[in-house]
Amino acid sequence: MNFWSIYQHGFARVAACTGHTVIADPHANAEAVLRHARRCAEEGVAVAVFPEMVLCGYSIEDLLLQDALLDQVEEALREVVAGSSELLPVLVVGAPLRHRNRVYNCAVLVHRGRVLGVVPKSYPPNYREFYERRQIAGGDDERGGTIRVGGEAVPFGVDLLFEAEDVPGLVLHAEVCEDMWVPVPPSAEAALAGATVLVNLSGSPITVGRAEDRKLLCRSASSRCLAAYVYAAAGLGESTTDLSWDGQTLIYENGVLLAESDRFPLDEQYAVADVDLDLLRQERARMGTFDDNRRTHSARTGDFRTLSFTLAPPVADLGLRRRVERFPFVPADAERLALDCYEAYNIQVAGLQQRLASIGGPKVVIGVSGGLDSTHALIVAARAMDRAGRPRSDILAWTLPGFATSDHTKDNAHQLMRALGVTAAELDITPTARLMLKEMGHPFASGEPVYDVTFENVQAGLRTDYLFRLANQRGGIVLGTGDLSELALGWSTYGVGDQMSHYNVNSGVPKTLIQHLIRWIISSGQFDEETGDILAAILDTEISPELVPGEEMQSTESRIGPYALHDFTLFHVLRYGFRPSKIAFLAWHAWHNAEAGAWPPNFPEAKRVAYDLPEIRQWLEVFCRRFFAFAQFKRSAMPNGPKVSAGGSLSPRGDWRAPSDGTAEAWLRDLARIDPAVAER
Repeated sequence: MNFWSIYQHGFARVAACTGHTVIADPHANAEAVLRHARRCAEEGVAVAVFPEMVLCGYSIEDLLLQDALLDQVEEALREVVAGSSELLPVLVVGAPLRHRNRVYNCAVLVHRGRVLGVVPKSYPPNYREFYERRQIAGGDDERGGTIRVGGEAVPFGVDLLFEAEDVPGLVLHAEVCEDMWVPVPPSAEAALAGATVLVNLSGSPITVGRAEDRKLLCRSASSRCLAAYVYAAAGLGESTTDLSWDGQTLIYENGVLLAESDRFPLDEQYAVADVDLDLLRQERARMGTFDDNRRTHSARTGDFRTLSFTLAPPVADLGLRRRVERFPFVPADAERLALDCYEAYNIQVAGLQQRLASIGGPKVVIGVSGGLDSTHALIVAARAMDRAGRPRSDILAWTLPGFATSDHTKDNAHQLMRALGVTAAELDITPTARLMLKEMGHPFASGEPVYDVTFENVQAGLRTDYLFRLANQRGGIVLGTGDLSELALGWSTYGVGDQMSHYNVNSGVPKTLIQHLIRWIISSGQFDEETGDILAAILDTEISPELVPGEEMQSTESRIGPYALHDFTLFHVLRYGFRPSKIAFLAWHAWHNAEAGAWPPNFPEAKRVAYDLPEIRQWLEVFCRRFFAFAQFKRSAMPNGPKVSAGGSLSPRGDWRAPSDGTAEAWLRDLARIDPAVAER
């Protein structure tokens, strides 16, 4: 395994190419196609897609019925085939070809000196500015046939899939321009039949608003079909007798735009991206209705022909041509992040409001430590009361200082409770903790500085015990504060501890998102300025359980690892089921250079750190051991709480069902595939 190769991690590089077409000069256009192809080959591209009828120009009208032109197209196609013999990419080239009594607008798939197959355009348009059916035959009923190209019979029809035997998951299907615009496009059937990379060779003259329509259709097709969609439109050189052309190229994957090129280019250009075939396969496996839909349409999807070829991809380090979010739960785009925060906060608020209304409107009992999680749960509760028309005094908030509680966090807790107008109180747990430790015979009770897990959990357990009894006494429910990241790692005290509550609004929110939720709450003015200032101070406080006395603050992340890396791993494990070795590859590309790539808006400069591969591997191992082999028994008994992120939740009644006595061996073995020498790069 070459750890640095994209083709070793389930990716395939694709390109959507456009350039300067020479009207009715197939040889010049063949040279341009091969020029593009050589450039793509140098960059490790597996599939290169060209515009509709690129070998002669799309806008040639009745010239399509001239034998001289069609002869030249066939010669030019032979030049492309011959020129591809030593090149890596599958070239998807547009050409008009004669077949039986008609001319067909075709996508010709060429690889390493041979034609793999020919796909005709299913639906030539004949409305508004289009009059294709004057010259072109519809190919929608062409299935199971052959066509002669270069003196050889090759597969011909809309029922063709092209599968790379040595790149698992790379299965191509081609459609042509208008085919994308009909209610049931050929690519939909092809995806159900197994195609993962859908390509569209397009002429598509540009009019105002059409570029956005294309993006909408490409995005929708990739999302509905759980596929990649590669689109290449004609550009400069096409006839401007009555129309104009913009050369738009787009690459989408499962609804996400991976790459696009500038429109109205003056020279040849392409969009290039690395498509994640593992992601597409995982999405289809998880979304059972995808295959249910295939069965519904099996009469047609079952008749597709699969043509195999050997790509022989490079195993060298080609880099990674796609954006990898450092914080997959926290988009770096400011507008997207603001929308995500708005939705996440209101999901939590609405969930709590409904739960309170459905059980008779009890008061809310919450422990407030002055840390991020309890702070966020408290402001969720405050807004839920506001929405329900209830006074915030119905929130009974306690800060429960222990042996290591700092004045700073305790002061933050009191200031926040006071600013929000909740019913606030302090209950010192240290006398009860001392008594419990003494009755247990713990060395700490005899004056020994023993700060073991028992010492810590006595405090965590007492806090929860008090809150439950206070809820009994005051007619309330205990609001949980633990977040998704802690659930993943099992970083909580089980049973009578912070693992338990009556309802937990934070259980679907990862630690990295909670920080940005609080930032959004401040910036969007959800509360008054005083509350905003206190929230900002809490954001600047080190994450700590504050359970062990000492001069140095007890740091959670120094013990279990950076939440930034753990949340990165959690997302890719929970959402896509990726292997640890692949997660390490993605994490390195996201995190190895603090100066590269985008950070979420307002992310503090001082916290913009980098992680090398040994660090990534170290904390990945910690995650795998805790997530797969340790923490599930705590999640199996977790309280109710709303799912917040599309990245998933860990509820045993929702996104994640797993045995409490599982092992991590399969994941650790995969992680061991990373050569330690490679990790020192």
